[in-house]
Amino acid sequence: MRRRSLLIAVPAGLATLSACGDDKSDSSKASDSASPSASAGASAAPPKIVDGPLPAVTAGVKFDQKPTIAKGGGAPSKDLAVKTLVAGSGTTVAENDYVQAHYLGQIWDTAKVFDNSYDRKAPLLIQLAAGSIIDGWRYALAGKKTGSRVEFSVPPTWGYGEQGQAQAGIKGTDTLVFVVDLKETFNSKSSAKGTDVAQDNADLPKVGTNTDGKAPSIEVPKADAPTKLVANYVIEGDGEEVAATSTVLVQYKGVLWEGGKEFDSSYKSGSLTSFSLQQVVKGWAQGLTGKKVGSRVLITIPPKLGYGDNPPADSGIKKDSTLVFSVDILAKM
Repeated sequence: MRRRSLLIAVPAGLATLSACGDDKSDSSKASDSASPSASAGASAAPPKIVDGPLPAVTAGVKFDQKPTIAKGGGAPSKDLAVKTLVAGSGTTVAENDYVQAHYLGQIWDTAKVFDNSYDRKAPLLIQLAAGSIIDGWRYALAGKKTGSRVEFSVPPTWGYGEQGQAQAGIKGTDTLVFVVDLKETFNSKSSAKGTDVAQDNADLPKVGTNTDGKAPSIEVPKADAPTKLVANYVIEGDGEEVAATSTVLVQYKGVLWEGGKEFDSSYKSGSLTSFSLQQVVKGWAQGLTGKKVGSRVLITIPPKLGYGDNPPADSGIKKDSTLVFSVDILAKM
């Protein structure tokens, strides 16, 4: 089981506790109907991938435009039919990557649209991993490049199974049709992208500016820890600003001010972390609010905005510790 982030396991009164014991974020709650993040349960055997048949896209044919998809003609394939409508030239998507994508999904027989992200004006951010997303997405999108538009049909076996998705009007016999615009992909090698910002305050930690996917260094000065929250750009990106209610995808490393010992790191675990800023310690929520996607941020958190006198068990964090983080904001919902 993947290690649960220390950031979410916080004492009551300092931050809102996660509602469940894993790292899943509000990104799975894309709509009140059905989203591809609603997994049918245990994964089936990998499907055979074929070229068609697939219904035509009759309007909104360009990448990032809301598509209109014709009703399916005849019987759909029993296999996974996949076609690249627009070939991108970006990064290749791999299994277990997080992808940021716009999508529209409808039912083959009726052409009923049961969900789309275009009207919400917010792409889905989801991990292509078993249990996080329906298998049809995992198999159809792995190997595709960002900037691509992919159309595919998903039989029940690799969709919502025999139980369907009643809330969205999907029966257990329905084949689903998706058009997906792959905007970005992120994995454990992803880093901030932007402009280095001068770190000229000798009383604050200095964070490395490498963007090779490796953990940056954090040099803690031999000075008294600040009593107030510090949240400074190390690398300033040019993306959207993070809101207090945002769900973000990050790389991070945390050390103690006293001694500089590392106590938590997504680099070491080899997996990115995605969560709502309403789930984490106050210092993180306040420090990242207003910062731009693509940035690396130094956050120095005083005890009252961190774990105070009740740190997580076996975390290596002492009572009333000042925490220092380097955080790469890779994406937001």
